[in-house]
Amino acid sequence: MIMESIKLYQDREDVTLKAYIWEDSPELLNGRTRPAVVICPGGGYMSCSDREGEPVALRFAAMGYHAFVLRYSVYMEGKAEFPDMTKPLPEKLFCRFPMQMREIGQAMLIIREHAEEWRIDTDRIAVCGFSAGGHNAAMYATQWHTELLSGYFHKDKELFRPAAAIIGYGGSDWLYTAELAKKMTGTDKMFQDAMNQIFFGCTEPTEEQLIFASPVKNITENTPPVFLWATAADEMSPVQHTIRFVHALADHKVPFEVHIYEDGP
Repeated sequence: MIMESIKLYQDREDVTLKAYIWEDSPELLNGRTRPAVVICPGGGYMSCSDREGEPVALRFAAMGYHAFVLRYSVYMEGKAEFPDMTKPLPEKLFCRFPMQMREIGQAMLIIREHAEEWRIDTDRIAVCGFSAGGHNAAMYATQWHTELLSGYFHKDKELFRPAAAIIGYGGSDWLYTAELAKKMTGTDKMFQDAMNQIFFGCTEPTEEQLIFASPVKNITENTPPVFLWATAADEMSPVQHTIRFVHALADHKVPFEVHIYEDGP
């Protein structure tokens, strides 16, 4: 296996695309191409979870995929910790939406640029994410065709097309979260305010901002097939996000499969 870490910015060490590539061999690829998956770990846009990175990539690799772990821009700049949410959080513009989604787009461009060298089937590149990374992947799945990406990178929008999306307990409806936040107190309220501050630049985003950042509100005929999974007992990422996403996909006749398990955090 070829393992390579690619920096997305020359002056930053924290935003990387880690590649896990099958080496060509008469007993393995024998010149054939394989599908690929871009994995976005969770962490509340504050950090990128290790448990949702390399272990997931290795599992996909064992199934025959070329796998890529994207450590996108997060508030703690690569540190596996959370900020002190009892104090006002200093502004970090690189954490603002849509930077993280654009970094998935940049990863797509890198993968396509190396497709021949790495023997990647460019018609079968999926995006995958968990929790906040699931929200990021879902945003990408519903926004890949917009000027947010093609206009920013000055590239043909087809270069950003994902073949499918895999969303594990991901956020899908920030409007719903805003309603829940009205009843939150203590640590839960503090955490949600911090996420809003990091993602939107304010603790109380406008309805327009909330809609724009809600994948359920932005599904179109351009949205690829989606596989979703969650647990009904999850208190950190409420299962309603998955249910709402499925409902919206069904309304727009986008192919999907969903697995909701009874138990599990």
